[in-house]
Amino acid sequence: MITQMSWHPQYRSSKFRHVFGKPASKENCYDSVPITRSVHDNHFCAVNPHFIAVVTECAGGGAFIVIPLHQTGKLDPHYPKVCGHRGNILDIKWNPFNDFEIASCSEDATIKIWDIPKQLLARNLTAYRKELVGHARRVGLVEWHPTAANILFSSGYDYKVMIWNLDTKESVIVSPMRTITCHQDVILSMSFNTNGSLLATTCKDRKIRVLDPRLGTVLQEASYKGHRASKVLFLGNLRKLLSTGTSRWNNRQMALWDQDDLSVPLTEEDLDGSSGVLFPFYDSDTNMLYVVGKGDGNIRYYEVSTDKPHLSYLTEFRSYNPQKGIGVMPKRGLDVSSCEIFRFYKLITTKSLIEPISMIVPRRSESYQEDIYPPTAGAQPSLTAQEWLSGMNREPILVSLRPGSQLLSPRTLPPERLLSSAGAPASPLPLDPTAKLAAEGSWRPCSLLEEKVPRWAVEHRLEEKKSWITNGFDVFECPPPKTENELLQMFYRQQEEIRRLRELLTQREVEAKQLELEIKNLQMDSGKF
Repeated sequence: MITQMSWHPQYRSSKFRHVFGKPASKENCYDSVPITRSVHDNHFCAVNPHFIAVVTECAGGGAFIVIPLHQTGKLDPHYPKVCGHRGNILDIKWNPFNDFEIASCSEDATIKIWDIPKQLLARNLTAYRKELVGHARRVGLVEWHPTAANILFSSGYDYKVMIWNLDTKESVIVSPMRTITCHQDVILSMSFNTNGSLLATTCKDRKIRVLDPRLGTVLQEASYKGHRASKVLFLGNLRKLLSTGTSRWNNRQMALWDQDDLSVPLTEEDLDGSSGVLFPFYDSDTNMLYVVGKGDGNIRYYEVSTDKPHLSYLTEFRSYNPQKGIGVMPKRGLDVSSCEIFRFYKLITTKSLIEPISMIVPRRSESYQEDIYPPTAGAQPSLTAQEWLSGMNREPILVSLRPGSQLLSPRTLPPERLLSSAGAPASPLPLDPTAKLAAEGSWRPCSLLEEKVPRWAVEHRLEEKKSWITNGFDVFECPPPKTENELLQMFYRQQEEIRRLRELLTQREVEAKQLELEIKNLQMDSGKF
C-alpha cells in the first residue's frame, strides 16, 4: 500500500534538524564562466579537492574548463580550455582515486580520458591520454566504479552500457570489457551501490532496473505506472533506491523503493508542478538526501531512515537564481572546522556564475565534531580492475576526516595495481597533511610506544605540519597572482596564516612556562628528600 507523506512531519529529534545552506560571498564565487547552453539533463560540473571542471559553450566542437579550486573571482575570457572532442560534451566525471584524471563523453560517440597537470594550463589542452571508441551513437553518461581502480562505465544513445578497463597501455581502446544490452531506450541515469556490485539505471521507457554489471543480467525491474522515473540513486547500505521523476498528473515526484522488490514503491511524495528534472544526492555518512531542481534555485533536504516514514523533511535552501547544473565536493574536501557536511557548486547561466553553497550544522564548539563526521570513503581503491572483473567485491577503504588522521582500513595494493599506477600521480588528501607528508617521505607517523617522546612533542610536530595547509590551501604550491582580486585573496590568506602562527607561538610559550614550573616542582620535591 502506498502511503502519502505529509509535507511537514511531526517533531523528531535529529542532530541535522537545523542544517542550513550558506552561499559563498561574491569574491569566493567563480565569475564570467561560459557555462554550456546544452539542454541535456546532466550536471555539467565535476568537483574534487583540487579542481572544478565545467562544460562550456564552445564553437567547433566540445570543451570544458578546469579551474583550480582556490582561483575564485572573475575568469579570464581567454582562459585555456580542455578541447579535443568533435561534438558537444555531455558529461564529465573526475576519477575518485586520482584528482588529476577526468573522463569526458561527447556527441561524437567517444569517451576521452585526460591527465590534468598540477600547474595552471598555459594553453588549450588537446592531448588526451586515452580514447574509448565503442558506441555507435552519442555518449550521454560516464560513471567511475566506486571501489575498483581504472573501471569506467558509459551509456550511449545506442541503448548500451559499456564497461571499460583503462588498466592497459593502448591509447585507443576499441572494445569494452562488457556490454549491457538489456535497455530498450536511452539510459537517463546510472548509480552504484556502495561496493559497486549492483548498478541501478533509469531509462526513457520510465523503468527502473537493478543489474549485475559483470553479468549484464537484470535482477529487478520496476514497471509501476504511477511513477515515471528520470533519475535513480542507491541509498548507501540501506538496501533502498530513491528515484525522482513525474507522477501520472505530471507533478514532480520522489519515490522510495526496496532494492529487492521494485513492484511497488515504499512511499511517494509529490513536490511541485515544475517541469525541471530533480537531481538527487545522498550522503551515506549522515543519511541525508538532497534534492536539487533544475531550473529553480531550491535545494530540499531530508533525513532517510529504515523505519517509516523513511523520509523526514528537514528544510529547504531557497534562492532566486535558477541552477542549470550542479557539482558536489567529495567529503574529503570539506571544511570540517566550520562543521560543513556537504557542498554544492551551483551553475547559474543567467549570471555566468558558479556559486558554492555549504551545508552547515550549527555548532558552538570549534573542536572536531566526531558525531557528524563518521569514517568516509577515501581516495584509495579497494580493488584492482582485474580483481573486480573476476568477481571480487570489497567495501570502500575508509578514512577519518579528522585533520592528521590516517587510513582506518589500510590495505597494501597488489603488485598489479602498483605497476598500472606508476605513471599516474596519487591523489593527495587536502585534509590529511600527515598522509601527504608520509607519502613524500619527509615525515612518518609513529606510535608513542615506539619512541619515548612526550605527547605534547608529537602534537607540536603535527601542528607544525598542519600549519602548512590553511583552509585546504597549500601555501607552498600557490601560483603567482595574476589579477588584483587574486592578489587580495593572497594577502588575506597570508594574514590568516600569520594570525595562526601567532596563536601557535603563544600556545607554545604557555606550554614552555608550564614545563618550567613542572621542573621547579620536581627540583623542590627532590630537595625535600
